[in-house]
Amino acid sequence: MRYFIKFAYNGKNYFGYQIQPNAISVQETLEKALSLMLKEKISIVGAGRTDSGVHAKEMFAHFDFENEFENTKLVKKLNSYLPQDIVIYDIFKVDNEAHARFDATKRTYEYDIHTFKDAFINEGSWYQHQELNVDKMNEACKILFEYTDFECFSKVNTDVHTFNCKIYEANWQQNGNHLKFTISADRFLRNMVRAIVGTMINIGIGKISIDDFRTIIESKDRGKAGFSVPAHGLYLIKVEYPYIESK
Repeated sequence: MRYFIKFAYNGKNYFGYQIQPNAISVQETLEKALSLMLKEKISIVGAGRTDSGVHAKEMFAHFDFENEFENTKLVKKLNSYLPQDIVIYDIFKVDNEAHARFDATKRTYEYDIHTFKDAFINEGSWYQHQELNVDKMNEACKILFEYTDFECFSKVNTDVHTFNCKIYEANWQQNGNHLKFTISADRFLRNMVRAIVGTMINIGIGKISIDDFRTIIESKDRGKAGFSVPAHGLYLIKVEYPYIESK
């Protein structure tokens, strides 16, 4: 039987979601906990891979297990055992062909910035002291909808077969000294959101123009795009599936 697990994590102490040699990951931590509780080796498949230091407010993964169990009890046991920076929200049975990665139709990320020094939010928000033209940055967001190939915002050494992504939403919202960038797409390339944000920061400070932004996308050259903003301000906030009711 196949089960989906809905969870969240603070990525500060992890070298990304995916298992890797000689470095602690969210996937490894979860698999060890599930294997212990269910008394057999459990492997999970996540909805995606977040980089080192990136957070997830909503993430899904699936695993296979032959027997049934009391969902509520297992969730409580896992939350008691897991470190404080990982929380399990739900575990539920799905169709045996359901796939946490390939069935996801939409993913949403947020990037948090504070523009005035704050002693209490530095671990989850990036401090940008330069004055930003948010209207110009939102103009740049509209340009994203005109394109599907975002190779210019992807890490260069990656194993993907296509750089095409369909963007559904992209905008900046300002609330006093806090800025939030929200972007939704059917898929994301490695480092894509952080590279988009860095390039838009360059627009906001007047380093490049809106026309430059269009030229960068059409160049398909990562070297022409902006810097990659720090990981600690980035959050995966939503993963959507056609058979899971969105809340």
